[in-house]
Amino acid sequence: MSYTGILFDFNGVLLWDSALHEQAWAAFARQVRQAPFTVDEMALQMHGRSNHAILEYLTGQTLDFAAAHALAQQKEAIYRQLCLDLGAAFRLSPGAAALLDWLAARGVPRTIATASEAINVAFFVEHLRLDRWFDVDQIVFDDGSFANKPAPDIYLRAAARLGLPPAACVVVEDSRAGIRAAHAAGAGQVVALGPAETHAALRQLPGVTLTIASLAQLPRSLFAAAGETAA
Repeated sequence: MSYTGILFDFNGVLLWDSALHEQAWAAFARQVRQAPFTVDEMALQMHGRSNHAILEYLTGQTLDFAAAHALAQQKEAIYRQLCLDLGAAFRLSPGAAALLDWLAARGVPRTIATASEAINVAFFVEHLRLDRWFDVDQIVFDDGSFANKPAPDIYLRAAARLGLPPAACVVVEDSRAGIRAAHAAGAGQVVALGPAETHAALRQLPGVTLTIASLAQLPRSLFAAAGETAA
């Protein structure tokens, strides 16, 4: 079966920055509770979740949007500086640019559905030149107006921005929360991205139809309906 559009998670998929987020959260957690996140906390409470959800877990408090936003800006400032410190090494994940070029050349509808906030999306657009491949106005990010992953809302909204039903879309995700969100939204294909040693576990998650180690491995044949055979 072929699909019409594709929805990308960003952090961990188009940008391999998990280590940078972990460093930033570790530094911020030390400020808040004098101890960094544990490995288990990183997996269960951080990856794929919104800043608001992470901060409520970290502080042990129910936070309104304004309070969570203010705290998040402190952590995100740490994260963005870590990105800039990489210099030329701050770039899209392996295979991402080639895949995006291929999709753009064939007119495959595509957008990003990310738990990042507006300030980080603007940072990524500027420094990674995402507007080469995406309509920036179609990117769905955490603006506080909907339930974030693992709720399906973000992928329902992303598909709607492309004018497509979720069943017509491929979703590429790396986190458990994101995979659950894509599955709950009714995505046509849920592709889980991660190191090869994680694939057996990823395939056990509800909805996962394919596992890949990088975007270079995403089969172009998924989009044969776009009008050309796979490269």
